[in-house]
Amino acid sequence: MSDTPPDSITHRYVPVSEKIRSRIQQAQQRFHANDNISAFIEPGELDALLDEVEEKMKAVLESLVIDTRSDHNTQDTARRVAKMYLTEVFRGRYLPAPPVTEFPNAEHLNELMIVGPITVRSACSHHFCPIMGRLWIGIMPNEHSNLIGLSKYARLAEWIMSRPQIQEEAITQVANLLMDKVSPDGLSVVMEADHFCMHWRGVKDSDTKMINSVMRGVFLKDASLRREFLSLINLKN
Repeated sequence: MSDTPPDSITHRYVPVSEKIRSRIQQAQQRFHANDNISAFIEPGELDALLDEVEEKMKAVLESLVIDTRSDHNTQDTARRVAKMYLTEVFRGRYLPAPPVTEFPNAEHLNELMIVGPITVRSACSHHFCPIMGRLWIGIMPNEHSNLIGLSKYARLAEWIMSRPQIQEEAITQVANLLMDKVSPDGLSVVMEADHFCMHWRGVKDSDTKMINSVMRGVFLKDASLRREFLSLINLKN
């Protein structure tokens, strides 16, 4: 007869992060830093995940040899950091996309529309240092396009940016999302940002910015349209 206590293995405590990760892996889906995993999180699990991240952040502070017991400044830092990551800085990983009401293009609008600059905030997935910048979106609708409210462009961009990102991938995700929502003839996204992984560490260059763009549809084919869009956003302003 075995001396092993009954259910000692089957009743082991399973962290909520392990449960979520298991669901994602069973579905054979990615869970990279800039992926949204909200479909795999069950009701109540975000609160449990917050508690788990807090405990692990306490361990990080311990390993940094910070006395969180007697230092009044850091006594609640682990909780604050956990809450910041899950509900603010990286909320775009854990929450579904914001609701967006789509309207038919009743007037058959087919002229260039530009939205921006939209202020965007993210964090570099290499160092978790801030990325702060501006985003411009150019749309060439057609009669079959879905039109969305002006504020919704900002909300969708924020949802994508509120994850650990690198800028090149971030604006590609924004472009993919808007192509799906609006179905335009063409789309252009330009982003200009400061990267604090360069300002704060490494070369500590406070002046360098990164500017990149994604062009889809007619913006790729029509050089005059690209020039019009780029001249109208005028990055120097």
